Amino acid sequence: MKYNNQDIIGQVVAKDYRTASVFKNAGIDFCCQGNRTIQEACNKRNILVSDVLEALENVSISTETQTDFDSWPLDLMVDYIEKKHHRYVEDKSQEIKPFLDKICKVHGSAHPELLEIKKEFNESVGELAMHMKREELVLFPFIRKLVNAKSSKDPVVQPSFGTVNNPIEKMMDEHSTEGERFRKISELSSNYKPPSDACNTYKVTYALLKEFEDDLHLHIHLENNILFPKAMDLEKELV
Repeated sequence: MKYNNQDIIGQVVAKDYRTASVFKNAGIDFCCQGNRTIQEACNKRNILVSDVLEALENVSISTETQTDFDSWPLDLMVDYIEKKHHRYVEDKSQEIKPFLDKICKVHGSAHPELLEIKKEFNESVGELAMHMKREELVLFPFIRKLVNAKSSKDPVVQPSFGTVNNPIEKMMDEHSTEGERFRKISELSSNYKPPSDACNTYKVTYALLKEFEDDLHLHIHLENNILFPKAMDLEKELV
C-alpha cells in the first residue's frame, strides 16, 4: 500500500494495525491524537517524514495476517471492546496494584519515581473504571440501537444526550487524559526499563505496565479511529 505525508494517522492504523508499531517507534501518538496527518506529527516530533513513510511501506510488504477491525459491524465491535478490553483493564489493574505496592515499599526510597508511577496508575484505573461504565450503560447501548434501527428500518428514538457526538466527545477527552497519564508513566519508568538493582517483582511490574499501556493504545484506537467515526456516520444516515 502507498502512503503519503497527508494521510491521517488514525485512518492509516485503522486500515492496517501493523502500522501502529511504526508510529509508536517514532514516538507518534496514533490513538488519542490520530486525527493528525503524518506530516503534522513528524513536524511536531522533528523527524523526517520520509523515514516514517519508508517504514510504513516496509510494513505493508509483510504478509503477516492481522485482524481487519475496520470491516467489523459496529455491534460486534462494541461487544469485543467490552469483553476484551474492558475486562482486561478490570482484571489486570487488580493484578498490577499489589505489585506496585510491594516495589514501592521495597525500592521506593532508592527509586522515588515508583511512588509517582503508583499514583498515576491508581488514578488512571479509577478514571477508566468510571469511563468504561459510562460507555457500557450509555454510549454502547445507543450504538447497538443504531445498528438495529438500520437493519429493522425502525425510527431511531432520540436519546437524552441528544446526538451521539456528545458522549463521544466526552469519551475522546477522557481518552486523551489517560493517554497523557500513561505517557508520563512511560517517561518515569524510562520506557519500562527496570534499573540495574531491580528484583524480579520490579521487572514483572514494568512488563505488566507496558502490556497494559499497549492494550490501552489498541483499545483507544478501536474507539477513536473506527467505532466513533462510524457511529457518527450511521446516526447521520438514519436521523
